[in-house]
Amino acid sequence: MKQGSRRRFLRAAGVAASVGLAGCSGTRVGEQGVDQTNDASVVVTGEGSVQQGQTASYVDVYESAIESVVLVQAFLSTGQSQGSGWVYDGSHVITNHHVVDDAEVVEVQFSDGTWAEATVLGTDRFSDLAVLAVAEKPDSAVPLPVMSGDPPVGTRVVAIGNPYGLEGSMSEGIVSGVNRLLPNINGVQIADTIQTDVAVNPGNSGGPLLRLDGTVVGCVNAGGGENLAFAISAAMIRRVVPELIDRGEYDHAAMGISMTNVTPTVARVNDLDGVSGVMVVTVADGGPSSGLLQPATGTNSVGGVRVPVGGDVLLALDGTPIPTQQAYAVYLALQMRPGEVVTATVLRDGERIERTVTLGTRGGLT
Repeated sequence: MKQGSRRRFLRAAGVAASVGLAGCSGTRVGEQGVDQTNDASVVVTGEGSVQQGQTASYVDVYESAIESVVLVQAFLSTGQSQGSGWVYDGSHVITNHHVVDDAEVVEVQFSDGTWAEATVLGTDRFSDLAVLAVAEKPDSAVPLPVMSGDPPVGTRVVAIGNPYGLEGSMSEGIVSGVNRLLPNINGVQIADTIQTDVAVNPGNSGGPLLRLDGTVVGCVNAGGGENLAFAISAAMIRRVVPELIDRGEYDHAAMGISMTNVTPTVARVNDLDGVSGVMVVTVADGGPSSGLLQPATGTNSVGGVRVPVGGDVLLALDGTPIPTQQAYAVYLALQMRPGEVVTATVLRDGERIERTVTLGTRGGLT
């Protein structure tokens, strides 16, 4: 794909994304109609489309995006870290927090072989995102458009990055799941991640996960085994990255509690038949929920496993049902800010009650 064609490809994708966000398309966000050609191409329709009904192939997306994908090399006091990244705007590159955390020097290499020194502008361990400021880059390294919303499960996607230092490698697959709650290598949980079966290996971290129209659906974060990998969602990128650019950090909302899902075993031990929600296990002393929510009062042993008993069951936040820890994490991560007030609907001793909680900043508890 020639440079002029590439710029038109990415510009069209960005314009179409804004049109979809404005609600001008009847197609679901990120929806793709698959054709059966041997080059595994798709007919892209709706948000992010290059042109209604136009065919986009793996070759197209690679040629359109590769010049905007970089190799990230970080020199730490304890050694060297290597990953991937991608151009977010005119002077910023996105990568993972864990790739550049505590870096003394960071360098990026573009696909044409050009090296540039980068400055770590901001990082956030709770989303595993980081922003690098790059003073000079090739003109061909244009920003990649970021989608809004989540891609439907089954959407064809590719990862472009540098696994094991093999520069500019691409692997393909589909979106296997959305809204995943992912424990990551920093010892914290990341909300709203994208699950994919795209092959991801050390060195892919921080690279883009792309639809076949060249739109970023996530920032590759981790590989969990064969056919299992994860990426930080586009929604999280859109929420966190602007603040990393503006002030170098991002504050996540927290209620200061730990919890467990109301599984059939938890329900049975606590006489919660038919209840869907999460049980409050601990409440941080002096935290946002202290004196408002009731933690578990003890545990019972079931098959050798300690099951909490007596805690409030969180049913909803501001009227939004919270059936799982995953739903709780996504709601706080994408809907709330520290200092905002949330109404928690809980079940306590068989009675539904409401408690108003002023949210704090995420730390050890959630």
